[in-house]
Amino acid sequence: MAKKLRVGIVGAGGIGTTAHLPAYEELKDIVEVVAIADIVPERAQAAAEKFGIPHYFASVEELLTNVEVDYIDICTWTAAHAPVCIAAAKAGKHILCEKPLAATLEQGLAMEAAVKEAGVQFMLAVVTRYGGEQIKMRELYEQGVFGEIYAAKTQYVRRRGTPGGWFTEKALAGGGPVLDIGVHAIDRTWYLMDRPKPVSVSAEVSYRIGDFKTKGIDRWMPFGMGNGVFDTEDSATIFFRFEGGKTMMAEVSWAINGPEVNTTQIFGDKAGCTFGPLTIYGEDEEGYLCDYQPEVVGNNFFVEEIKHFAECVNEGKTPISPMEDAITIQRMLDGIYKSAETHEEVKL
Repeated sequence: MAKKLRVGIVGAGGIGTTAHLPAYEELKDIVEVVAIADIVPERAQAAAEKFGIPHYFASVEELLTNVEVDYIDICTWTAAHAPVCIAAAKAGKHILCEKPLAATLEQGLAMEAAVKEAGVQFMLAVVTRYGGEQIKMRELYEQGVFGEIYAAKTQYVRRRGTPGGWFTEKALAGGGPVLDIGVHAIDRTWYLMDRPKPVSVSAEVSYRIGDFKTKGIDRWMPFGMGNGVFDTEDSATIFFRFEGGKTMMAEVSWAINGPEVNTTQIFGDKAGCTFGPLTIYGEDEEGYLCDYQPEVVGNNFFVEEIKHFAECVNEGKTPISPMEDAITIQRMLDGIYKSAETHEEVKL
């Protein structure tokens, strides 16, 4: 029988309290949240009281010293991922880490080194890999429905959807929509393409709209309001090349003067697909064009993600979003900013 795991959460902000903790409540039979830490102790205390968590602390170090856990779930702002991950790894704890991996590639590489040295499990929480439609698409791909996937397009475009607080401060967030929502679009598309090796990226990012004052627009404010700094981009246009002549086009924005879009298109030499709902574009057995929507089992992305990690820890399996993938995606994200800075294609 699988061991019931004990988890300590670091970060009592929005993603921790609105996504991870509710998911853990549905997974009480396999995972028990025994502690939570936050740099604002009152925030950790409030979360502990709301979700019935027995212990709360002001740092990951206090948590690791005082409570026995099997793994740490990192739900902090991006720049804190590296120090929390390294502390957990040194303590011999497995690690589930919210996306993106880190604020910079250098931080990500330090995390990778610590995890490898400690020999612990690591999984990046890129939740859109775990949706029902994405799971079904991967099943169909393994069955050969799409043939060779050679191109893709993805968009995560908000017209006016810039969050406040630390999200717009590069020192804390690492970047703007590229690291916040772009990572979802780019990661899920690259994964659904079967993870081709990236060769280069050409990109431009925009700071033109920035701290807009549009009337009638409310901004989502995270816990921890930040320092009032706004030095992140508002949109990006991106083109990746992969080995074998494969490509991906991506557009992301928090603020742009155009329609809102959140979509991914996959193109294979036998069939392609779009999502929401999952629709397959190919040919039927007689050779005529055929579109169809396969049956998809709906699920809670966060529940599925955490359940998968718990299984990997208990069974010693490699997660479907391991450190290797996290580093590759971080290189791709890092390349976007380097290309935009030089206005040239950057080798990856």
